[in-house]
Amino acid sequence: MIRIGELAFIGLGLCGCDYLSIKALRYLKNADHIFLETYTSILPNFSREKLEKLLGKRIIEIKRRDLEEKEGEDIIRLATRKRVALITPGDPFIATTHNFLRLKALKMGIKVLTIFGVSVVSAAQSATGLHCYKFGRVCTLVIPEERYGYFPETPYIVLTQNLKYGLHTLFLLDLKIEEEKYLTPQEAIDLLLKLEEKIKLKAISENTVAVVLARLGCNSQAVVCNTLKRLRKIDFGPPPYCLIIPGKLHPLEKESLILLAGAPPEIFED
Repeated sequence: MIRIGELAFIGLGLCGCDYLSIKALRYLKNADHIFLETYTSILPNFSREKLEKLLGKRIIEIKRRDLEEKEGEDIIRLATRKRVALITPGDPFIATTHNFLRLKALKMGIKVLTIFGVSVVSAAQSATGLHCYKFGRVCTLVIPEERYGYFPETPYIVLTQNLKYGLHTLFLLDLKIEEEKYLTPQEAIDLLLKLEEKIKLKAISENTVAVVLARLGCNSQAVVCNTLKRLRKIDFGPPPYCLIIPGKLHPLEKESLILLAGAPPEIFED
């Protein structure tokens, strides 16, 4: 009788190997095959060699095409008979590609497990003290390709809709790791202001309060709140980054941004 194997999706968290849970390490030490996906985010301080040494096992690094173009066929094939682990940055199912693979495995009768990791979506809220229930739709600010006419307006529309209801907007800044390209906070701010100039719904201006977050979870993390005009002048160091534009702020949220993100109190004055 053929034994159906299993596929475990394991979140690596935010920074290096230190965010792996005991449950994750226990599973990885008993897995037959381990794959590592690193194209959805940059992982500061992470070393595949260090993790291999810790586990005493070989880790196979996979590229975007392995999951998107080849639909994870190598992983699925092994998971029909073996215990297979796929390690992903952050939490496994923030990236829709991983959910596609999960559903494919389930349809084939493969047992699927999930070991969650710390996601930037929740960490950004914790790092700033902004109330989690006041966040609206999350959106990615993508790297524009203006020469091809690719300059999406969706981020600005999402921001406008969130602000209409007083909600905070978390922007994830685009990464193209295999091309060594990433959207900086300065470029993200310029992009939003260009969209404001184009669409003219009066959602933001240079005086809009925002928060830039860089390398969350690392010793070198940066969490800085100020106006867009002032944030454009700051060097935040290497990626990954995200950007928050708050909606209506509760007094405790303002205090949090002052104490946790160095916000000058005067920027909250009407």
